Amino acid sequence: MQPAKLAKTTKPRVRDAKATRERILSMAYKEFAVRGYDGARIDAIVARCKISKNLLYHYFSGKEALFIEVMERAYGAMRERQNELALPGEDPIADMRTLVIQTVQHFIDQPEFIQLLSTENLYKAKHIKKSQKITAMFNPLKSALDNILEKGKHKGVFRQDVDWIDLYISISGLGAYCISNRHTLSYVLGTDLGTPERTASRLKHIPDMVLSYLCDLGTRTANGAAAKPS
Repeated sequence: MQPAKLAKTTKPRVRDAKATRERILSMAYKEFAVRGYDGARIDAIVARCKISKNLLYHYFSGKEALFIEVMERAYGAMRERQNELALPGEDPIADMRTLVIQTVQHFIDQPEFIQLLSTENLYKAKHIKKSQKITAMFNPLKSALDNILEKGKHKGVFRQDVDWIDLYISISGLGAYCISNRHTLSYVLGTDLGTPERTASRLKHIPDMVLSYLCDLGTRTANGAAAKPS
């Protein structure tokens, strides 16, 4: 009699939980950016990830929880870029230029971030208000901008009446509007705003605009009122 053949044994596949979560978040990021919160479909996300819907719900309790983590991921990417900034601190004008360029560059590199923000604004920030992380992620930018402004004011190279909130809104508007409205603007202006040449021009134009405002000391007093001519 021939000896019985031993049955082949295969090792159970070990699931890499971290990699799986990362893949889900990456695909969800694209789905929410393109289709918005309402239009995004869990079925589409799991199909791209090549996983079961049950597995997705193992990591995320539902669509809203997934969207909140996608937003945290988006804000986290901005924080990482800000953490990479090397600001010597000796020249507030040079530091401000660097900060503005890096902020605008992030919008250029991550246009999906602008799409996600547009989606969340439709909900009046309903979802990100439930996050325990996003506010803290934004704090480094607030601190960096505020520190540069204070140094510039102290040295007398920046106007005294500037408010960091107004300034950040202006920087964001100058950086994001051209991207979020690129297709319509390209059509009505008769030029492709997505070319490398146009992008390089914006990266120079925006910090120039910001610094033209900050360094225009004029005849303004510390409270922002125009001084009376002598």
